[in-house]
Amino acid sequence: MTKCASLATTYGLPTGRLLKKLSVVSGSRFFSTQYEEPELKDLMEYMDSLKNYEKSGVPKGAGTDSEDGFDLGRMSRLMDRLGNPLSKFKAVHIAGTKGKGSTAAFLSNILRAEGYSVGCYTSPHMMTIRERMSVGRSGHPVSAKSLNCLFQRIKHVLEKAVQIENHSLSHFEVLTAMAFTLFAQENVDIAVIEAGLGGVRDATNIISDSMLAVSIITTIGEEHMAALGGSLESIAVAKSGIIKHGRPLVLGGPFLPHIEHILRDKASSMCSLVVSATDGGIRATVKGLSFNDKPCQSCDIIIQTERDFQLSLELFDVSLCMLGSHQLQNALTAACAALCLRNQGWKISDKSIRAGLEGTCLVGRSQFLTSKEVEALGMPGATILLDGAHTKDSAKALVDTIKMTFPEAKLAMVIAMATDKDHLAFAREFLSGVKLEAVFLTEADVAGGKTRITPASMLRDFWIQASQELGINIVHDGMAEYKELLEDGAIYSPKASEKRTLIVAEKSLAVCMKVANQILLRKSGGILVITGSLHIVSAVISTLTE
Repeated sequence: MTKCASLATTYGLPTGRLLKKLSVVSGSRFFSTQYEEPELKDLMEYMDSLKNYEKSGVPKGAGTDSEDGFDLGRMSRLMDRLGNPLSKFKAVHIAGTKGKGSTAAFLSNILRAEGYSVGCYTSPHMMTIRERMSVGRSGHPVSAKSLNCLFQRIKHVLEKAVQIENHSLSHFEVLTAMAFTLFAQENVDIAVIEAGLGGVRDATNIISDSMLAVSIITTIGEEHMAALGGSLESIAVAKSGIIKHGRPLVLGGPFLPHIEHILRDKASSMCSLVVSATDGGIRATVKGLSFNDKPCQSCDIIIQTERDFQLSLELFDVSLCMLGSHQLQNALTAACAALCLRNQGWKISDKSIRAGLEGTCLVGRSQFLTSKEVEALGMPGATILLDGAHTKDSAKALVDTIKMTFPEAKLAMVIAMATDKDHLAFAREFLSGVKLEAVFLTEADVAGGKTRITPASMLRDFWIQASQELGINIVHDGMAEYKELLEDGAIYSPKASEKRTLIVAEKSLAVCMKVANQILLRKSGGILVITGSLHIVSAVISTLTE
């Protein structure tokens, strides 16, 4: 009997139906993350011919200001060949371990609410590469037609540049150049640019002092350690590379004192004034939750500073659909950046700041699926939470968000992660933070490839180790007891599961979701949490677009 059939039998699922679903998964239709419009076929084929470090992993030291770091010279030369599009608009540059994408979304929406034409460049994407670039006042991804027309117009320049640079130009560098060219072509008023890796040697870090409006550093955490020098201090140094002479810096935080000291020292050396979203006089509080169509948190945001800048903002009862204290901090950081822009002469009203914050909602960030969406997944009545958490800090943020929204709910998790993450620390945060009924470790393609997939069995071993360290009673699929209970169909009877967490490795994401949902149904309901990367979130979301 296969593991899939065993799980189906245990939880009362029709074996044939589940195996049929599994065969669909294996056929790369169900939970496929590879979706692009036919109109982008030439572009995608070209992009696939370039080095893609999102698929293969970033080389050691690539994000540091050293001989091992990426060569910004080739990016500058590419910009020159494209007519220096960065000279056509002002930019806000955002770096940080976590919170970059959310902060970029908040700030872009604030600017759009005021009526500005905004270019926004972020990564990674969920379904289509177009999501990385939005342009104009709508906030929608660039259209396939516009992106294809741009590519066809500059293709000869790109091909020549790649040849001259001995094929060293990467997927991210070329895509970044295309985004900047698009923003110039569309005459945006301002662009919000998210750094890809680190800062100092990131492909986006070719923005000159004169074109930079504000730089933002959201957080500093232990991710991409090898690529960024191996320590929290070296990561801070790398990300501080986006600070430019005489241009204001907004710090998100909170930071460890010595890390904030590194950032402030760099700002001082660049004669850059600093606004910190954790300074006295700046505060934000969650007042409560509302549950209408989807959960929202009601917040107050107060900004009163006079040290380096005179910034003033009072917003009460702001309704954020981006949940959690970490998202409130991202919103506060974006509001500080908006006020810095207002100090420079940009017209940005308090009303626009409120509208931008309240109108921001990102896929895969504390996202509860709607009833129609869970029905589309074949699990009517289920409560499913998607979140791209993949670090220790983001795991803790997700735990805190779950505790805030559904403190008494029973939880089952489905997790897939990339190889270059701290799997053990990630597991510890969840096991120590909430009571879990079951954890299913699975696999999902990373950036459309398999090179960086962590095997489900390896993830299971990390979770077993973490549970042993924390003294948590578990039943896992390597135990004889598990196999006996599985055969008897009793592994999740109330008596068997009263004080134990089930830990199972299963490659099929579809099977994990189905079985996890059955476990919760036998427990009178709960929340199915799907997390570990934006790639597993993308795999789930992809089924809803078919």
